[in-house]
Order: sequence, then C-alpha cells, then structure tokens
Amino acid sequence: MVRRVVITGLGVISPVGKTPEEFFSNLMAGRSGVKHLQTDFIEQLSIRIGAPVDSFNPSEHFTKIQLTGIERFSQFALVAAAQAVQDAQLELSATEQPRAGVYMGSCLGGASTLEDGYVQVFQRDNPRVKPLSVLLSMNNAAASHLSIKYQLQGPNVTYATACSSSAIAVGEAYRQIKHGYADVMLAGGSEAMLTLGALKAWEALHTLAHEDPNDAGASCKPFARNRSGLVLGEGAAVLVLEEAERAVKRGAKIYAELAGYDCSSDSSHITKPDADGQTRTMRNALHDAGLQPRDIHYINAHGTATLAGDIEETKAIKQVFGAHAYGVPVSSTKSMHGHLMGATGAVEFMAALLALQHNAIPPTINLHEPDPECDLDYVANQGRVSVKINAVMSNSFAFGGSNAVLIAKRFNP
Repeated sequence: MVRRVVITGLGVISPVGKTPEEFFSNLMAGRSGVKHLQTDFIEQLSIRIGAPVDSFNPSEHFTKIQLTGIERFSQFALVAAAQAVQDAQLELSATEQPRAGVYMGSCLGGASTLEDGYVQVFQRDNPRVKPLSVLLSMNNAAASHLSIKYQLQGPNVTYATACSSSAIAVGEAYRQIKHGYADVMLAGGSEAMLTLGALKAWEALHTLAHEDPNDAGASCKPFARNRSGLVLGEGAAVLVLEEAERAVKRGAKIYAELAGYDCSSDSSHITKPDADGQTRTMRNALHDAGLQPRDIHYINAHGTATLAGDIEETKAIKQVFGAHAYGVPVSSTKSMHGHLMGATGAVEFMAALLALQHNAIPPTINLHEPDPECDLDYVANQGRVSVKINAVMSNSFAFGGSNAVLIAKRFNP
C-alpha cells in the first residue's frame, strides 16, 4: 500500500527567527544570525562566533519544575512542535493516537548536561551530578517529550546521523505514512551544542569558519572563493506530516506534498564528501518523487562553506541535473542561520517549503566572489520574489557519508 503524504504544520526555533514567518522573512531579507558568542568561556575559544538562539526565555514556556527535567535541546523541540501542532490544528482522538508517532534527529542531545557532569566529576571533584542527568542528556529525550505531550503512541525514534539526522527523521516519517504504518507523524530535529566542549572539539577539527574582520555576520560564505568553513548554530524545526486523504477530509491547510526521499551512504571516507554518493541520493529521491531534474525549481543546498564540501555538492548537482543545473536556483541558507547539525536538515527543508509556498527564493549571502569551481546560480546576496516554483529539493550530506535528500511539490488533490 502506497499513500500520499502532505505537510500540514510547521514550527521552528532558529538563530534567524522563532516562528516560520519570522524565519522566512529574515532569510529573504538576508539577515544573518551569526554573531560573537556571549558566554562566560569566550576567552577559552580561538573561534568566537556562532549562531545562537537569542532571547529565548525557557520560563515563558515551562514551569520551574518542568525545567528540572527538560534540557535546552528538548525545550527547543517542544516549542517548535507546539507551533507546528497549532499551525496544523491537529487533534488526535484516543483511537488515532496509536497511528501517530514522532521521529526526531539530534547529534549530541543534551550537550550542556553532559558537559556539566564532566566538569563536576573531573574538574571540581564532585562525587555527584544532577540526578536527572541521564534523562536530560539522552538523544531521544526530545522525541520522548513530544510523544508524551501529544500522546503519540506509534513509533518514537531518534536518528543520529550527523548533519543529515533530521532530514532522515523527516524522510523516514514520510515512509511510515506512505507505506501504511502511521497516519500522522511529528518529524524534525533539535540541537543545542554551543558548549565549550563541543566548540573546542570543532575547533580541533579545523572546519569552523574564521571570523570576518569587518562583520561577524559575514563569516559564513558558502560557495565563495574566500570561504573558510562552517559556523555552528542551534535550534529546532518540527513538521506535521499526514496521510493526504486524512488531511483533506479534515480540511487541513496543506503546505505541500512530501513527494520524494532517499538516504544512502558514500561509503568512502568519514569526513570527505563524495559527489558520486550525493548524486546517487538525489537521483533516487527524484525517482521516488516521479520527477525529472527539470521539474525542480529550487534546491536548498547543504552548502556548509567548507572547501571540499561546496565543490563536491556542485559537482553532484551537475551530474544529476545536466544542462539544467545552470538554470535551477541553488542557495545555502546556512550562510544566515549557520549549521544546526542534527536540526539543520529539517530547518532547511522548512526553508524550501516556505520558498514553495511564497514563490520566493532566499539568497546565499556573503557570496561576492564565487569559487570558479562553484559556478551555478547560487542566488547571491539577494532573494528573489515572484518566481515560479512547483517543486523543491533539500540536500543534507553528513560526516560519515550519510546523505539524505527530500523533495516537496505543490499538492494537487
């Protein structure tokens, strides 16, 4: 049994917006969420920029008692999910709850709780850590909180596949509905790893962007000749996926049809991206959607601004799209919201969905001198409006070679 899947609700907490409307408005305006980090450990960092979620007050969403058991990454997920559920006007009866589930992605889960525990034990010689440390830090905490809050009694799964975690969560949730195992799924990802330990680890890997000497917000430069690496961010995105007939029957607002998905592995190198693996994933997703390359009107690129990554993705797009590669707009919104790791795939898929809804394409900012090897239409510096968009693709290519591609198109009942 193969069924159609639609998106009926969106929610996001990001460095460039705390609602889908604010998020997309700021993307279209080219506003960067990259800035100097304001932390008490800033002097211990060599690279002092990031893309934090500013002005997020947990007490506006949770009681003091609740906050003892809900870590920052789970807070993000719960707030984004509340937006999505409200947006979808989703209500589940007792008989529907066993057919509804949640799939989320996260790389580090409760990173700050883990780090605090290490500090207490190894630095301060404290024999005790927070009693709820395991429950706060476990990667599946966010998904579990969503399952409990909304009584989602179907599948409850968390994916940890580095940068593709939440894209795979969305894609596998789509498959659950498509093949009849569920009728409704909450799907997305959440990450909050702007901690000293995580930032130092990324510094050691030498993949973080150097701060732009004139403007911290200009530090992430995908596809530019002078790009120097990625910028770590934090946040969450959650989508409501539904079986199409169910959504139509209840009169739901439908953003788009989630029409295609694939995940596959490069099987070549733990960090170096591979154009052939990315090519295979994009082609398989197009096949799943029943679309041709010419049918895609916008690609939200993985576009991390690493030296090798941007070139390999450009090669892969050319291999898949052929001559049409030069006619399809491609942009990296990471230039504005940074790399949200386990959450980034869902955040970027949401950007692509909103592009489809608004017939508008967000730019790749900070792209003033393109790399000659990156010669596609990257929508440099200024967004485009009144553009015909019927189908969009979102790429997520992760360390470990774990690739995921999502495709959405306008829904025709």
